[in-house]
Amino acid sequence: MANSGIPTAKLRAWWAHRQWLDGGRPGASPAEVLAATGWARSVGGTAPYLGLFARAGLDRAAVDAAVAAVQVHELPSARGCTYVLPASDYALGLAAGAAVPESDVAMAGKHLGVSRDEIEKLRLAISQVLSETDPLAPSAIRAAVGDAVRNLGEPGRRRGRTTTLPIALGLLQARGLIRRVPVNGRLDQQRYGYVGWDQPVHGSAAELAERYFSWAAPASIGHLRWFTGFTAATAKAATAPLDLVALPGTDLLIPAELRSELDEFTVPGTPSYTLLAGIDGLHLLHRDLARLLDPADAERPSPAAKGGRSFGGEADPQSHLVVDRGRIVGIWEYDTEVGEIVHQLFVPADEALREAVARTETFVRDQLGDARGFSLDSPKSRAPKIAALRARSR
Repeated sequence: MANSGIPTAKLRAWWAHRQWLDGGRPGASPAEVLAATGWARSVGGTAPYLGLFARAGLDRAAVDAAVAAVQVHELPSARGCTYVLPASDYALGLAAGAAVPESDVAMAGKHLGVSRDEIEKLRLAISQVLSETDPLAPSAIRAAVGDAVRNLGEPGRRRGRTTTLPIALGLLQARGLIRRVPVNGRLDQQRYGYVGWDQPVHGSAAELAERYFSWAAPASIGHLRWFTGFTAATAKAATAPLDLVALPGTDLLIPAELRSELDEFTVPGTPSYTLLAGIDGLHLLHRDLARLLDPADAERPSPAAKGGRSFGGEADPQSHLVVDRGRIVGIWEYDTEVGEIVHQLFVPADEALREAVARTETFVRDQLGDARGFSLDSPKSRAPKIAALRARSR
């Protein structure tokens, strides 16, 4: 991070402040949190729950109720990746991810002999068998549409598409005509049914850029391109109408309306500890891990990493994060066998830090049951990391 004349500690604390991690906003709804601090990446793990708990003290029941009421929803959006969005951003999020399913259709046509007409006919058949209230699992959809779904054989398997069904479902989702419903109402378990929907899809690159800088500024064009998947030309055009100013000596940009607020902002004098997922927006909006690490902490080895990789050398943290005023001050995992958080701290533990750990531990144990980082994460797969963290904590 180039020298802006603004101390690193102040920039980190500012990012945490804008992410509602400086004491949180108790009483805010899931939709309010996501609208203000950014879309929550969801990969079948607990990141959305941990992020909403950290920012507004929201329990799992409140989040699941918001999902059931479609006040927030998991949708393919930026770069075609799934995020949990507030209802106010559904149209923009779907527009941001629309290119990916279209490229899937093009791939199927080029490499698998699947015409667009075939996919469109399957899309219509799916729409006719779905209701807006009773979710159908993919297997039930396939049975209902019969021969409209085609097996793609070995060529399809090599390209990750065994049948034409996922291609058509992706296209329907991107057009706002269907939505995925978690079968048990939870965001951290990837089993879905599908229902019909009528969600408009619209939004420009400039709208997405404006939204991004409201969540993540100061940020660079490179940071914006990482989040959105924009080309350099698209990013330039998208930011042109925005009133962004540069921090002197850096490539970081901030909306002009926030610049004076940043100048007047002061770093809180007392720690504000928060336990977050490794893919929380504090990191993932920029995906620039070094900005949140002190140099000495960046050199620490990643737990159970092969090849001697250092923590600061990772594109993404391989464990969950302990954060204080925007600085990463530790990493953690959840041990399901004993029902406790295991951590490695980079700072001495005081009473406030112990309380933050205990609060999150209770939330995970009583409401989530585990703190999976992603869909394939499991107690067995993370056992080496837990063992490494226990050894280092001693």
